[in-house]
Amino acid sequence: MSNENKIRILYVQPGKYPEERFVSNELHPLQQLVGGYMQAVYPWSKDKVALVCNDSGKVDGLPLNRYIEDYDVIAGNFFICGFSVEEFCSLTDKQFRYYEKLFRDPELFLPTPIGIMPMKCTPDQYKRLMQERNTANRGER
Repeated sequence: MSNENKIRILYVQPGKYPEERFVSNELHPLQQLVGGYMQAVYPWSKDKVALVCNDSGKVDGLPLNRYIEDYDVIAGNFFICGFSVEEFCSLTDKQFRYYEKLFRDPELFLPTPIGIMPMKCTPDQYKRLMQERNTANRGER
């Protein structure tokens, strides 16, 4: 890569398969990826990676994206990157493969009596079910 300021990340959007991106390691381009102010969380203590998401994704009503075991459900777009000392850096090949597999399948979140339940699906199933849900919601008004 010619530009030293770019980092390799795994970009995860609701209803889609994760994708590899090379992005400028600067505040504005990173904020654009998550659609607002960023929040970095570190749910995997064994690994030097950060999950960076929209700081107010749930409050703003962004679509639920992926369930992070023992942590939370992430709303809106997020990305996984490496971190060293106090800055983000590229994922290693091993980290990239691991998290790409972990987040490979989009998830739908189904309401149940005891809370929401994540269900893995394909992007096509996700799109179809979201369209059905939106159609049903419009019918209720």
